[in-house]
Amino acid sequence: MPSSEASAARSLRLKRTHNCGDLRKQQCGQEIIVNGWVHHRRDHGGLIFIDVRDRSGVLQAVFDPAAAAEAHARAGSLRAEYVVAIRGQLEPRPAGSENPDLATGEVELRAQELEVLNPARTPPFAIAEEEPVDENLRLRYRYLDLRRQRIQHNLELRHRAAQATRQFLTAEGFWEVETPMLFKQTPEGARDYLVPSRVNPGKFYALPQSPQLMKQLLMVAGFERYFQLARCLRDEDLRADRQPEHTQIDLEMSFVRREDVLDLVERLFHHIWQETIGIELPIPFPRLTYREALARYGTDKPDLRFGLELVDLTELVKDCEFQVFARAVSGGGEVKGLCAPGCASYGRAELDKLTAFAQEHKAKGLAWMQVKERGVESPIAKFFQEQELAAIVEAFGAKPGDLLLMVADEPPIVAESLDWLRREMGQRLGLIDGQAFAPLWVLDFPLFAWNADEKRWEAEHHPFCMPHEEDWDLLDTDPGQVRAQAYDVVINGIELGSGSIRIHRRDIQMKVFKALGITEEEATDRFGFLLEAFEYGTPPHGGVAPGFDRIVMMLAHEPNIREVMAFPKTQSAQCLMSGSPSEVEPKLLRELHLKLDLPENE
Repeated sequence: MPSSEASAARSLRLKRTHNCGDLRKQQCGQEIIVNGWVHHRRDHGGLIFIDVRDRSGVLQAVFDPAAAAEAHARAGSLRAEYVVAIRGQLEPRPAGSENPDLATGEVELRAQELEVLNPARTPPFAIAEEEPVDENLRLRYRYLDLRRQRIQHNLELRHRAAQATRQFLTAEGFWEVETPMLFKQTPEGARDYLVPSRVNPGKFYALPQSPQLMKQLLMVAGFERYFQLARCLRDEDLRADRQPEHTQIDLEMSFVRREDVLDLVERLFHHIWQETIGIELPIPFPRLTYREALARYGTDKPDLRFGLELVDLTELVKDCEFQVFARAVSGGGEVKGLCAPGCASYGRAELDKLTAFAQEHKAKGLAWMQVKERGVESPIAKFFQEQELAAIVEAFGAKPGDLLLMVADEPPIVAESLDWLRREMGQRLGLIDGQAFAPLWVLDFPLFAWNADEKRWEAEHHPFCMPHEEDWDLLDTDPGQVRAQAYDVVINGIELGSGSIRIHRRDIQMKVFKALGITEEEATDRFGFLLEAFEYGTPPHGGVAPGFDRIVMMLAHEPNIREVMAFPKTQSAQCLMSGSPSEVEPKLLRELHLKLDLPENE
């Protein structure tokens, strides 16, 4: 038999009988065949030890020249990441040589036969070791990076979270329905990815930023309870918790009020956490209005794992002699701050660093006061009377040894800078439990946000959120005061999903479009199919779309969403492995009737 045929025949004989990570003492004495990758190789001058790895785990195989000379000789040539098949007998490890760090650490495979199914070049980084590797190198060789134990654990966790989601929602009466990936371009808040149509020259599809309109139409269609693990694409600036393509748990329900949606999502999250990592999230989740969240934490996605709530000093200091505070208040701004317990011992160098940190996040400066047993010490203390200083200390609930940090400016700047400062101090003071989960709902978002550059209103979330009924009249008179029946679910300072009760009446939808500066003609052109559907008996409905990647990132305690996605993009939306995005042949551009008008520097 030719050598190649012999190799193929031997490979068929060595088809695996067990997974590496599943073997235990109960199987000792059995003949076992495992297939996998060489994880480690150790040559002790006689015996050769090979740790062989598959998806299930690692098993130690022992090659003894006295028991299997041919297999031992072959084992001498093995290197990391060779793909092998090993036949042998499973035996207990000798007393004292057990490895408690391995699930298979009490057993070993006494090898009798070895087949190299495929050799491997030396990898550009170690697969078996969880050592830091440059991320660009990892993404360039992502198929190798995916072999690493941590990444495989994350992807398994993702799989189990997906199954838990489907299991729960199916039991709740939801149907999984797929919606189109090629659809009409509509404004959703970020830039669309456009796809030219070859058969319709000059026209484009848009890849979905979300299935928002489709799921509303499914409610019009009478499906009542819909979900899908929806792929969404947005051409936006990326960060640690954003990717150009991502997955969300998209769901919609008919004949519901806000409380019904909130209750369902709480129970869904409770189920996912319980099924995947064995932790029970406390339900119901705490709730804050949008305004309460900004007032107390400076952000609409506060981290509730620690305190350090903001304190509003505006009324206390509006008439003080410290002109930075007084001028800010008289100009329509505010003065707020936080109390850092036990930090009054900070020296000037440390305080200067905190000031620079606040300035990096838009504050013009940072005022500070150290509360000591003998009183308040600060460069600005001379501008305040004793009773004013006492009132400030009382407002913060401060005690000797505490440090008061204050910012005076326009409300958005005060909120943003103190939000960053609060999180920074929470980290510095060790107040954040990295293993804890602190969920909450943020409710009653503004329906509109003012775009100062373009001098117009735009949708805070999207233009299909139902306003509170008591605010309907404000759509014509004071859009900035209109509250949406919108809600965000937040855990540990990360927004995991947004949703709302939707507009289901054409007249209300047209009022919202009018406030956004969308004419009736434009509305008909962009959303005519939806407006027409509203005239055929649309039920009240609402939904939410938690970010599935962000959920898995949190379950895995990973700081970056790329660590829980199989093939993520870089910060510049590139795939280093495949080299995309890439140029295409001129012939393809001609077929699509496209001409490139590139910037001169390209």
